[in-house]
Amino acid sequence: MLKRILAISGRPGLYRLVNHGKNSLIVESLSDGKRFPVFNHEKVMSLGDIAIYTSDGGEAPLADVLEKLKEVEAGSAIDIKAVETAGGLREEIAKALPNFDDERVKNSDIKKLFSWYNCLVSAGIEQFKDEEDAEEKTEEVSENSEDKTV
Repeated sequence: MLKRILAISGRPGLYRLVNHGKNSLIVESLSDGKRFPVFNHEKVMSLGDIAIYTSDGGEAPLADVLEKLKEVEAGSAIDIKAVETAGGLREEIAKALPNFDDERVKNSDIKKLFSWYNCLVSAGIEQFKDEEDAEEKTEEVSENSEDKTV
């Protein structure tokens, strides 16, 4: 799901990939539904490609972090201004991702994560992981359990 949701540098909010043009992408704003082209010279990132550093040297995919945030916040939006105090942002993300790398993850990154989460929730997007990914994990678990019973 997050592979088709884009963040565009220099533009606020998130956008859904609608189609490919000749030398551009056609995107639709999640906030107001307006469509426009995004050209090659603009920096575009898919949310599916973003991860957050963890203290064990790895990375947590953004989809997993958003799912955990949804569980912690019970599906409601986060009041960013209320948690924006000195340690509030870090305390709030620690509820969803306790092993985030405190040195490499900046407050601005956390604030952007929370604003993306709020944008997705307000757009009615509740499923952050792809169904294919969930099916693959289920198949792996069932294969592993079959191996152990033999």
